[in-house]
Amino acid sequence: MRITSNTGHAASLMVIEGGLTLIAIAAAFCLPRAGSGFFHRIEGLFRGLARRKRMAVAAVGLAAFFGRLAILPWIPSPRPFVPDDFSYLLAANTFAAGRLTNPTPVMWTHLESLHIDMKPTYMSMYFPAQGLALAAGKVVLGNPWLGVLCTTSLMCAGICWMLQVWLPPGWALLGGLLAVLRIGLFSYWINTYSGGSIAALGGALVLGALPRLTKGARFFDGLLMSAGVILLANSRPYEGLLLCVPVAAMLGRWILSGSRRPMLALLARRAAIPVALMLAAGVSMGYYNHRAFGSWRTEPYQVNRETYAMAPYFVWQSKRPEPAYRHKEMRAFYHRNELDDFNKVHSISGFIPQTFLKFSRGLLFFSGVVFLPLLFMLHRVILDRRIRFLLIGVGILIAGISIEIFLIPHYLAPFTSAFYAIGLQAMRHLRVWRPAGQPVGLAMVRLLVAVCLLLGVVRLYALPLRIAQNKWPASEWTSEWYGPGPFGARRANIEAALDRLPGKQLAIVRYSAGHTPIEEWVYNAPDPDTAKIVWARQMSPADDAELLRYYRDRTVWLVQPDSRPVTVTPFPMRAEEADARP
Repeated sequence: MRITSNTGHAASLMVIEGGLTLIAIAAAFCLPRAGSGFFHRIEGLFRGLARRKRMAVAAVGLAAFFGRLAILPWIPSPRPFVPDDFSYLLAANTFAAGRLTNPTPVMWTHLESLHIDMKPTYMSMYFPAQGLALAAGKVVLGNPWLGVLCTTSLMCAGICWMLQVWLPPGWALLGGLLAVLRIGLFSYWINTYSGGSIAALGGALVLGALPRLTKGARFFDGLLMSAGVILLANSRPYEGLLLCVPVAAMLGRWILSGSRRPMLALLARRAAIPVALMLAAGVSMGYYNHRAFGSWRTEPYQVNRETYAMAPYFVWQSKRPEPAYRHKEMRAFYHRNELDDFNKVHSISGFIPQTFLKFSRGLLFFSGVVFLPLLFMLHRVILDRRIRFLLIGVGILIAGISIEIFLIPHYLAPFTSAFYAIGLQAMRHLRVWRPAGQPVGLAMVRLLVAVCLLLGVVRLYALPLRIAQNKWPASEWTSEWYGPGPFGARRANIEAALDRLPGKQLAIVRYSAGHTPIEEWVYNAPDPDTAKIVWARQMSPADDAELLRYYRDRTVWLVQPDSRPVTVTPFPMRAEEADARP
């Protein structure tokens, strides 16, 4: 299957979004009262549900869950296609098998791949939260992607719950439903195995519990906050820390404020279990680090970055010496996909445009083109005391990500609910804007939400309507709310064909000179030696002979992913390689 983008004769989703947004703005100015009765009736239908807060939260979560299931005929469950997907799936399959990690495979030099640790153990380089969610989906529901669906549905419900304490109920419900439409149905957070739903849920729990705690110090709110902190620590710890610092400062100020806080003894009793849970999670994380990475002080990422990467994560750090790469494709990835960005950020002429690019990528993901007009109300939002704390938190985030080299929208996931609260507050200010006494702002808010709904329908029928989607490999889809296309089919089809063959198979991958390094095919099961298919890299004749000798009980294939179509042929063995066979 070949994924192409026929931009020469098909409109792109972003162009359609921009055009519909301009039409909505023009209609709001020219016909501000058109359709007001219809919109008023629609709003009335949701107003009663919004006042029943628990039901509203449940409705949002169920809408995300069953809504995504309902569109499976048009947008099937995703195939893994980025290195992060395969890495998280390795963790999921390991956890599902009842293990924390795996021993290093004997033929590990042939099996090396992106975002996978081979030493001291064979495991994903990432923090374990996403892998645990995928494992739960596999064990409980039979499909790891259903773990993504469940966490994304909980995220949407969590955003609605968080917004209920910062905004009026109707706006909280609107925010939850927009999260369903913009993240829960089409974004790469739901349509890959490596999105940001868990971190976004953690951030929503922390920010939703904060005002509730300072009002009543209820045990359940403290429990939810501790759960949010644990999720952040095991998914996006750096950005989670940027969120938790102002939250901790606010809690400290409240505890020391005097009159409005409960007695310290009562507060200590209600905080004991939540604090104990966080301490237990910290001990568990240390044990996991010890088992997977050799020491409780060695965190995920650290081993992999020290083994393979040259570019650091923060602007003040220096470039690392180049490792001794065994595979040119892996060297190309760390040069082309990482070191080039690092060099741009470290140049005087490159820092500002690269920083602007990072912010633009995040803004487009969370707002899209359709909600960019809300920026015109930003000056009013900044002066708004209702969400001042959230604005301060986002300011800390901006400072924190400015010193990071890389940014993909899910890095910002802990602040998702804060972004929604700020955007909805801007929408509230826009709604009451009446230039020349006309309800232009009210009409604009209604029409922009309607455009968002219409874009969901357009995205659903993008393929039959021949609307262009981005090529793979590409990074643009991570900045667009309507997410990636049906990538990953070529590798999945080859794997399925090999799986249907009798006996065990060995697929030796040979890339072309112009191979795109992020399109990696060499990923394996937690225990490659017992797996039906082993994916391996072609190396030198002597190394290949050793590989064939070790896997002498397997049928050997040469897979060339860069051919169009992909070619799979019997592996051409030399005389010494043939002698290695039984």
